[in-house]
Amino acid sequence: MISIVVRKRLLEIFIETVLLYGCEAWTIDERMKSSLEATEMWFLRRMMRIPWTAKKTNKEILTVAQTTRQLMTKIRKRQAKFVSHVIRRNKLEHLVTTGKFDGKRGRGRTREKMLDSLVDWMNIEKPSEMIRKMSCRDGWRSLIAHASRHGT
Repeated sequence: MISIVVRKRLLEIFIETVLLYGCEAWTIDERMKSSLEATEMWFLRRMMRIPWTAKKTNKEILTVAQTTRQLMTKIRKRQAKFVSHVIRRNKLEHLVTTGKFDGKRGRGRTREKMLDSLVDWMNIEKPSEMIRKMSCRDGWRSLIAHASRHGT
């Protein structure tokens, strides 16, 4: 029988890497967030060999596995690192990411941008303030670390 620690490590190495491939460019809405969290819990239940018919709450599963929900935090950290890299390059990707390009806006509701979701996650007032903070790498890394400890 493989220990829980080894199982969690194998899950992280083999499964989560495939799941999170390209997550830096995802725009995560509430529906996608709930699907990702459900997937994370499904992985833990399968790892612990607890059937979905067993009347166990997610909280109980997390305490048995001796872990917390980490998938969304990993995604947000990757996105924050990627976006800061793109912003510091100051090329075409910077214009697309910040939405500063000419043309007519499409009909309907404005789409949520990745910057907006990161601003919410990091508890920053405006996207322009976040872009300004991205210019200092060390300060930005500490800001990401602080947000990952306190945000979800």
